[in-house]
Amino acid sequence: MPAEAPPLCLVWGPPGHGVTDYGADVATAMARREAATRIVRVADLPGALAAVRPGERVHLHATDRLLGPSLEDAADALEQLAAACRLTVTLHDLPQESDGTGYARRVAAYRRFFAAAEGVAVNSAHERMLVSEHLGDVPEPRVIPLGTRAAAPHPDAAAAVPTDLIVLIAGFVYPGKGHDVALRAAAEAVAALRAAGRPVGRAVVRALGAASPGHDGDVAALRARATELGADFEISGFLDDAIFAASLRAPGIPVAAHEHVSASRSMLDWIEAGRRPLVVRSRYSVEMDGLRPDTWTLFRPDELAARLTDAWEHPASTWLTGGRSLAPTLDDAADAYRAWWDEGSA
Repeated sequence: MPAEAPPLCLVWGPPGHGVTDYGADVATAMARREAATRIVRVADLPGALAAVRPGERVHLHATDRLLGPSLEDAADALEQLAAACRLTVTLHDLPQESDGTGYARRVAAYRRFFAAAEGVAVNSAHERMLVSEHLGDVPEPRVIPLGTRAAAPHPDAAAAVPTDLIVLIAGFVYPGKGHDVALRAAAEAVAALRAAGRPVGRAVVRALGAASPGHDGDVAALRARATELGADFEISGFLDDAIFAASLRAPGIPVAAHEHVSASRSMLDWIEAGRRPLVVRSRYSVEMDGLRPDTWTLFRPDELAARLTDAWEHPASTWLTGGRSLAPTLDDAADAYRAWWDEGSA
């Protein structure tokens, strides 16, 4: 008996949003494997309802902020979509204690997501544990790790080594992303290098991206904090894909210091660009280090200044050696989704 056609891959949200773009990447990988794959991009619930056919299998990558202006609206939207089709969903940004005053409402919304869908996937064993720890008695989700795109060619790591100690942080600027931690550590590292008689220039933290909506005040606060520390904070603003990719390969020390990570596409951005970033140690990053060993350098928060000092003195340590596998890839992820759907998902 022939296998059922793959689900409609519904890509919900604006280009440039990490969850939306990753959903599009997986859908495109599925279409490379199976020409029958149907991909539809939508901006809102009316668009989603217009795209689906009654009884059709549909898959969606989602987080609450994409689905509605409030948590309750987001849950309402997912329930209405699930009532119109056979819906499976990959959930991103799982609830955790760091959600603060919104924690209880996020838990309630995500429990409704689980109840509405025929099956739920997450992107890491860490997230599966977040589900168990915070959502209680809901079905166990399938774990399908984030897949990588093809790795970029490895450039000459010895070229264009800057005198300044430049920390590069990829993605939107928002609280908890690690820019403030990096500023303190960069200032400490420069002070240590100067004390050792090394010809270091400025301490610079450069954000490769724009402020997250509503967080322009955080940029001003980071600039003020940098001035207090004798450092510089720079922000690129929005970068298109080509410029963003080039910026990841620019001289500097790549750092991922998310304080409350659920799963991180920006970690993959770095290794796809041929970089070996410094990544703060967490349950998630330890899991990813096991999945793709020797592609990043893990650090504890109190070690960052020393790690930056070492990286400034040995810039080749921030680049991957050629030929290293970055599997699982997007094609691997597409195969894992196909296997899950063929099992019946739930």
